[in-house]
Amino acid sequence: MRIAYIAYPTSLMLASANAIQTWTTLRELRQQAPNTLIIIPRWLGEPSRFKEVGATHLQRPAIGKLSRFKKSTLWYYAERSVFAAMSAAVVVSQRWRGEAVDVVYVREVIAAGWWATLWGPLLKIPVIYEAHDLESWNPSRAKETWVQPVLNLLDRLTLGRSAAVASLTDDFRQLLARLGWRKPNDVAVIPDAFDDSLYQPHDRQPARAQLGLDPSAPLIVYAGMTFSYRGLDRLIAAFANLHQTMPDAQLLFIGGRPAEIAQFSQQANNLALGESVRFLGALPQSATPTYLHAADVLVIPDTVTDVTASPLKLFEYLAVERAVVLPNIPALREILPEQIGYYFERGSTQGLEQALADALTDPLRHEREQAGRQCVQDHTYRARAGRIKALCQQISQTTNNGALD
Repeated sequence: MRIAYIAYPTSLMLASANAIQTWTTLRELRQQAPNTLIIIPRWLGEPSRFKEVGATHLQRPAIGKLSRFKKSTLWYYAERSVFAAMSAAVVVSQRWRGEAVDVVYVREVIAAGWWATLWGPLLKIPVIYEAHDLESWNPSRAKETWVQPVLNLLDRLTLGRSAAVASLTDDFRQLLARLGWRKPNDVAVIPDAFDDSLYQPHDRQPARAQLGLDPSAPLIVYAGMTFSYRGLDRLIAAFANLHQTMPDAQLLFIGGRPAEIAQFSQQANNLALGESVRFLGALPQSATPTYLHAADVLVIPDTVTDVTASPLKLFEYLAVERAVVLPNIPALREILPEQIGYYFERGSTQGLEQALADALTDPLRHEREQAGRQCVQDHTYRARAGRIKALCQQISQTTNNGALD
């Protein structure tokens, strides 16, 4: 069996969670299925870490750049449509060379839509779509009024006509069943994962000494590559209230773009939090674990998605064996039970403040940290790649048996 894995990562140098998840999954998938064909777009001469996993790079169509003249996400939809056709041409050329593809695995909605409805049926190749959300719910979707029905149709066709769907959460699988788009047994739940070569438990004090942090101050850490749609304004407000009763507490932010850092830094200054709140900016991925080790509490103030919420940081936080404060939504409870995580009502600043206080003062916190680590011990990228390979084998065999019948 040969897999074609088609993706459109937002950063070829792994400066986004999307890119890290894709790259690390492919690193492990190539170990288990070495003949996997990886198809990724890039600009001419653009550096790419994806060369390390043997990716075939296609020239990225520059259609999206037209948004400089008329701002619209539709340009990017067109760009991804062209890329889907280019990826189909690569698969055809591989077949002519005697290196046929047995199943296509796509994790980008526009490319998946074309593959599920056109290229897959035309080339008689089953298509698996790894869905990270409904495009019609995407905060970055095209906003033109007339486009919304088209996006609804895109979601329905892509999810309905793929040979199978890989979902990050069971909550999303149940949603598709309620909508009548897929039977639950047609949807495989393959959550996100953590890189066990980076994220392991370590003691707090050596990490704090290495970073020059106060050895005794209650320390809360948020780590994320971008701050958009993550509810960080509520985190700062909740911390400001907490700081009145815990004046030695500290809050560290890792990641964020300069404009985002400036915005939230101004909020912290307006609340007179001074040096209690620090923004460290973007750090190399290899540097992040030490800050997580130094923390008492790690926090997820909100998630961009709802039924598909499976943030990388949740797995990484739990993998380093630290208390996690997070919004109470079903998709997150699939990974971390309520009795282990420190949950709060989503969108509630007061609830977030209370959850932070509970985590910092809980005498049983260490036991809950250890239990949290156990929750994710089977969610390594090695295991994730194995689940993808098994799903591809299942769909390939089912399709071949159906063809023989």
